[in-house]
Amino acid sequence: MKITIIPQAVAPGAVETTVSVSGDILTVGSHAYDLAAIPEGGIATPEAEGNEALPIVGPVTRTGGEICLSVSYQYDPATAVPHQPKDLVTVSITSGALPDPITRLEIQP
Repeated sequence: MKITIIPQAVAPGAVETTVSVSGDILTVGSHAYDLAAIPEGGIATPEAEGNEALPIVGPVTRTGGEICLSVSYQYDPATAVPHQPKDLVTVSITSGALPDPITRLEIQP
């Protein structure tokens, strides 16, 4: 799965986004999204139910057998350097947790 991270600072102390992948299943926080039904060359646009905000931003595609999507990644600015890189980070992952894409402050002992 190819995931483009869209960092979004939230209120200090708020819950940060966690993302993991298992094949065609994307888990963001506690919600799993089964993307297996998207065919090669297909495009899907997830829709929110009610007032919920989806972590998936924009369309989801499958190209060359790989699911491609963008995810809003909420982070606590109190634990991060003030200026994050301007370029979006894209990570390819087939299984496991998404590495933290945020440049964090160094904690002094």
